[in-house]
Amino acid sequence: MRKRLFLSFLAIILLTLLLSILSVNFVFQKHFSDYLARSTEVTLEQLPERLSSSFFSHGCWNSDSLYNIAHSLPFGTHIVIKEPSGKTILTLINPMESMLKNDPGLWMDMGLNYTIEEWKNKTLMISGPNGVFAVAEVRYPARAKVLNPADQSFISAIYQSLFLAGALALIIGIILSYWISRRLTSPLQGLTKAVQRVGEGFLDEQVPVATKDEVGQLATAFNGMAESLKKQERLRKQLTADIAHELRTPLTSIRSYIEAFQDGVLPADKENLAIINEEIERLTRLSSDLKDLNVAEMGALRPYLTQVNLSALIDKTVNMLSPLIQEKGISLTWHKPESILIEGDEYLLTRLFYNLLHNAYKFTESPGKIEVQMELRHQEVLITISDSGIGIPEEDLPFIFERFYRSEKSRSRETGGTGIGLALAQQIALLHQGTLTVESCPDKGSRFMLLLPLTIGEKSTSV
Repeated sequence: MRKRLFLSFLAIILLTLLLSILSVNFVFQKHFSDYLARSTEVTLEQLPERLSSSFFSHGCWNSDSLYNIAHSLPFGTHIVIKEPSGKTILTLINPMESMLKNDPGLWMDMGLNYTIEEWKNKTLMISGPNGVFAVAEVRYPARAKVLNPADQSFISAIYQSLFLAGALALIIGIILSYWISRRLTSPLQGLTKAVQRVGEGFLDEQVPVATKDEVGQLATAFNGMAESLKKQERLRKQLTADIAHELRTPLTSIRSYIEAFQDGVLPADKENLAIINEEIERLTRLSSDLKDLNVAEMGALRPYLTQVNLSALIDKTVNMLSPLIQEKGISLTWHKPESILIEGDEYLLTRLFYNLLHNAYKFTESPGKIEVQMELRHQEVLITISDSGIGIPEEDLPFIFERFYRSEKSRSRETGGTGIGLALAQQIALLHQGTLTVESCPDKGSRFMLLLPLTIGEKSTSV
């Protein structure tokens, strides 16, 4: 790519230089030709006065004076001076032209073309005090040509300067083309190697971001992608370990009870079978929550939308958990407002509030308290669930809605749960175009705030 980019820049520079030289040459030739034509006309207009002045200042046709006049004539100009009667007096021609005419090889050595295709003729009257005393018949090139060696030297100097500037510009262009192509392709080559390493499984790969242009934005996007892949790989490994842990604990418990029954250590009575049934329910809930969470995260979970009495739904959920809360010695305050109707999925919303209330119940000890409030705000409703439990450390707050994440690292069965309740609650909130946020302080409790719209728009069918 670097070679193609360099050659592309070089081709553009060469084309630009060529067009510049051609345009400058065309403009210069045109203007210089016009300049020569105007110069010839001016010289011829001044000729009668100069000849008259030369004649009367010397009293005759002085050869030295005529030589000076002839030396100023444009190349190719021939002048024949005659008496009014038609008798030829003398002929004027540029001495340099006369010398070169006698030696045609000099014209070729100087790069001059003496051939003139078209001529113009002009008759000039030379006047004195007593009137016209001579006539100058002038023949000169119809088109101005560079015949004067001085003019040719000037043009040669111009072209030499032009080609020198072009060569200098070409050299600078080649250097800049190489530098720019290298500067553009080097980061891309680094990105290519980094992509290959990421493909090989080295997810820690990062590339330096040296600029803020498109290449720098690409490098930034790559670094973000690599970091995201690294995070997803870490979550995948963590998920595998968490699922293995969540399955092993109840299965080990069930196996232990069954072995105890077989060995006759424990009787297979109603109380022991209830414990086994509780572990089986735990596995069932874990499987159901995992399935629903996975479907929701893939955007395949579709809510069955109806008009839901949110006050009655929360009231029903509070009543479901009241026996457990009272048994633990926790006070529950539910500020039940008048009926508030929202558009939503009653089953999913029930699971959402059950998870939030059960989460508050698990992490609050006696004589703690749980408070539930609901407030109508224009076209939205705000539900707040506060508790006086153990709280959440500040460093854990950004991660509590991730599956299997728990700030309590010991994973106690009394307080740990399955570890996906809040993740599922977050997905259900998003499914209803709502937001679920949390504020917490260690040893002072937590407050979960759920903001739901009264009406769900068209984009609510997937997360």
